[in-house]
Amino acid sequence: MTETKASARLRTLVETGVAISSELSLDGVLERIVEAAAELTGARYAALGVIDAAGTGLERFVTTGLDEQTRKQIGDPPHGRGILGVLIRDARPLRLHDLAQDPRSVGFPPNHPPMSTFLGVPILLRGVAFGNLYLTEKEGGEDFAAEDEELVTLLASQAAVAVENARLYESATAWSRQLESLNEIGNALVGELDLARVLELVASRLRELLNARVVAIALPVGGDLRIEAAAGEPANELLGVTFSGAESKAGRVLERAASERVDSVLEDPEVDQGTARRLGARTGLFVPLVFRGSAIGVVLAHDKLGADARFDSNDQRVAEQFAARASVAVDLTRRVARDSLRRVVAGQEIERRRLARELHDETGQALTSILLGLRAVEEAESAEQGRAAGAQLRELIVETLQDVRRLAVQLRPKALDDFGLVAALEALVETFSEATGIGVDLEAQLGDERLPTEVETTLYRIVQEALTNIVKHAQASKVSVLLVRRPGSVTAVIEDDGDGFRVDDVRDDAAGLIGMRERLALHDGRLTVESSPESGTTLAIEMPL
Repeated sequence: MTETKASARLRTLVETGVAISSELSLDGVLERIVEAAAELTGARYAALGVIDAAGTGLERFVTTGLDEQTRKQIGDPPHGRGILGVLIRDARPLRLHDLAQDPRSVGFPPNHPPMSTFLGVPILLRGVAFGNLYLTEKEGGEDFAAEDEELVTLLASQAAVAVENARLYESATAWSRQLESLNEIGNALVGELDLARVLELVASRLRELLNARVVAIALPVGGDLRIEAAAGEPANELLGVTFSGAESKAGRVLERAASERVDSVLEDPEVDQGTARRLGARTGLFVPLVFRGSAIGVVLAHDKLGADARFDSNDQRVAEQFAARASVAVDLTRRVARDSLRRVVAGQEIERRRLARELHDETGQALTSILLGLRAVEEAESAEQGRAAGAQLRELIVETLQDVRRLAVQLRPKALDDFGLVAALEALVETFSEATGIGVDLEAQLGDERLPTEVETTLYRIVQEALTNIVKHAQASKVSVLLVRRPGSVTAVIEDDGDGFRVDDVRDDAAGLIGMRERLALHDGRLTVESSPESGTTLAIEMPL
């Protein structure tokens, strides 16, 4: 090598070192390294492969010397097999006279240009290899020399530091973006009570940070999951989509309350392939929303944008941070809604009690006074026609008085306040049977101690609503009501022998069931409906005490 050529190479090496040290973009650093390696050695083609986290393949592959059309014709970049795999497993420089003739070579894919001479050098930092430089086709058809290996090794040493600096810069920038997004979501939690808006913000910011094609947030609805917020492609088509919790990956993650990454949704037996096809998903990241130890929803992310669609551990960590904020939003909104509903229900019961008292004490007493006065008029009346008219009027007043008393009981039975749930239900089923001809078997195993007032009111209203629904829809001849008190909970089971129905056909706006579930939600209770055509219906209610 002439002195002039050696000086030029040294100058190029120094200039390249300065250039790559000042480059903050990792992609920019990799491109500069590849171009400098080709210039230093006179190679026609050069490439840099970044080893993946598992240390068995390549997660990035940057090239120079190939035009865009050739890259497209070749197709997917190499994954680290053959000679490239040798360098990954054995991080030492490797020079070859004819790459294709080496027994460890696996050949080239179709449309790949021919390559013979080869130089491979690991990029090492503190003894750990995280990439390799690959050079082929030295100018003039010569083999790569020891001087080439030495220069590229020096370049690789500089490159290792530059790559680490670029990674640290990108990591710091990513952390800054994450903190800004988390701060934005934190501010939204303080001033925003609209759950849909908060979840939409979480999904949108998380998608940006993950660089994912789509991010969605699903919340439980009965035994299913429904997508309440989505960002990316195709977000508008996903909102409101409902899928099975028991037969989906998201449902299993929710049940286990543990995050999972899926590198191939086609190969995971827990993935609902129908939903995956609807999402156009290849890879997935599933993170549960966990609040105070309970899973209340799940974040779904699909397909990182770029050459590798898989999510890594850092993506999972970021998603878990956002899921923690989203879980707070879900819980806060639910508590606000529950408190509002509790105030409404409490206000309704107070108003019912007031109206019942006025009907019983004032209206009822007024009708009774009229009835007594009418009797005196009848006794004083001598004409037969006058007595008949008075009798008709008295009969009408008696019926009205009975209706008023019945309405007062329906609004708020006095027995519920004075004697408790069992006494109130006994009066209710007796009145129900007399009015409808439907037999009711009431069995209460609640013990001697009364239940809390709100629990008694809730159970009374649910039984009352269930009996009303049976009259309207069931065509039943017999009903049974069972109440059982257990340690820490109370259970009510209401069964009828009516027509029954398909539970899946019940409309979401069925007012009776919605009212029951809303009342139970105030006490963290649960309602289960079991029914089928011609087999009657069973309502099972469980409330913690």
